[in-house]
Amino acid sequence: MRRRNGSPRKQDRYSGLFRVALQSPTGGKCVGQQAECTARFGGRVSTGKALLESSALIFRGDFRLAIPFQAIESVTAVNGELRVSFSEGTASFALGPSAEKWANKILHPKSLIDKLGIKPSTVVSVLGVEDANFLRQLGERAAEIADAKPRNDSDLIFLGAERTADLERLKGLARFLKKSGAVWVIYPKGQPHITQADVMAAGKKAGLADVKVVGFSSTHTALKFVIPVSRR
Repeated sequence: MRRRNGSPRKQDRYSGLFRVALQSPTGGKCVGQQAECTARFGGRVSTGKALLESSALIFRGDFRLAIPFQAIESVTAVNGELRVSFSEGTASFALGPSAEKWANKILHPKSLIDKLGIKPSTVVSVLGVEDANFLRQLGERAAEIADAKPRNDSDLIFLGAERTADLERLKGLARFLKKSGAVWVIYPKGQPHITQADVMAAGKKAGLADVKVVGFSSTHTALKFVIPVSRR
């Protein structure tokens, strides 16, 4: 049996099960792989929808589960059934041929840099992002990095926005992008002074389209914007 190293776990009041807050640019719905399946947990059986997010496994049916990857103790795929063990017990999901693929994604999640689409050849501009872990990984991966001022023909621009006033900088960034480039806005999670709706509205005002959301860190979310196809 393959195992993942656990870390301190935090429980929620909801049915004693692990919970995780997820947001997306699609009106609050989860994004990622999903499948209709039968799930079994704690003596209960239900058909419903399983969702494989970047940091958690979600199930919604007659009962609900939200299991962060960091809380998972072991994962196996046997005869089309995904079995996930964590401190509350073992949940199983009848996923068929997808079970092995989901197990692999849980056991080997993409790194932050991979999720953000950064390759060795990527030209990157970083504006106001001070996360040390991100900057270290970026320095190890990208060949060309500009800070303070955006570089012309950037593949990716990372804009840190700790307050809504910082979103004003979005307006002029499109001209520094390659036509196929993107802007990632990094903003605080769950803060009333700057919300996902604020970020999305600022991107739209700047003439950009939101296409993807990624968990950037335990405290921040990354929302991706691109130039609409009609304007490229």
